[in-house]
Amino acid sequence: MKWDRQNSDSFEDRRGMSGGKKALLGGGAIGIIVLLLNMFGGETGQSIGNIIEQTQGTQTQTEGTQTRELSAEEKELGAFSESCFVYNTKTWATIFEENNMNFENPGMVLFDDGVETECGNATSASGPFYCPSDQKIYMDLRFFEELKTRFGAEGGDFAIAYVIAHEMGHHIQTLMGTSAKVRQLQQGKSEAEANKLSVGVELQADFYAGVWAHYNKNLLQDGDIEEALSAANAVGDDAIQTRMNGQVNQESFTHGSSEQRMYWFKKGYNSGDIKQGDTFSALLN
Repeated sequence: MKWDRQNSDSFEDRRGMSGGKKALLGGGAIGIIVLLLNMFGGETGQSIGNIIEQTQGTQTQTEGTQTRELSAEEKELGAFSESCFVYNTKTWATIFEENNMNFENPGMVLFDDGVETECGNATSASGPFYCPSDQKIYMDLRFFEELKTRFGAEGGDFAIAYVIAHEMGHHIQTLMGTSAKVRQLQQGKSEAEANKLSVGVELQADFYAGVWAHYNKNLLQDGDIEEALSAANAVGDDAIQTRMNGQVNQESFTHGSSEQRMYWFKKGYNSGDIKQGDTFSALLN
């Protein structure tokens, strides 16, 4: 991906510091399982609560100021992430204006180990997530090494761009009222039916990521779309379940299969039309 340095007042890099705030520090087997089950999760805030509940008794809270110097590579990845974030906000401001809607900028936070959010405290095990309560994207960039080494994604900088664009998609759903409507529809539903709605939310976020890529073709280089598709393929529910237990249970899907995730990203990329992002109808009929 070709990129120029972009800066935003809504971007925070908290890596290497605790700032005196309390952070939940976790890991081990439970952390790995939660990472698998909550990949790209947290957009409703519910996943974060589940993570805290599942890891209680195995973690401790610490407070005080602890700092470390970021490496040159970490600083470069941070600058790239901030630039991707800005490219996203500018693109969606344009799209909303084209559709006579008002866009509100989200925030983005990079962190190590643990972070406080309006959705609750979270650990790195949550994977990248969006919190609708404070309208911020949260990300531990070490996730991408896991994505490559544990889940077989190709890696590359556009995998990071795809994930940021996916999480931005959840912000778009918040602004458009989709997230609130889905939460309302999930009430009283069976687990299987509620899961279908969750899949629709995630696939639409992939679609919006594709729309963003469509609007930024001038930034793309050879292999970028393949990197995004490789990341989408690696975090499909079927791919994760196969790695975990060797079998697939479609009723438990919450994010969509690898094929679905790649399909909707490509549809967004090829069309560039937000009106073509109905990911729910086919799932619910």
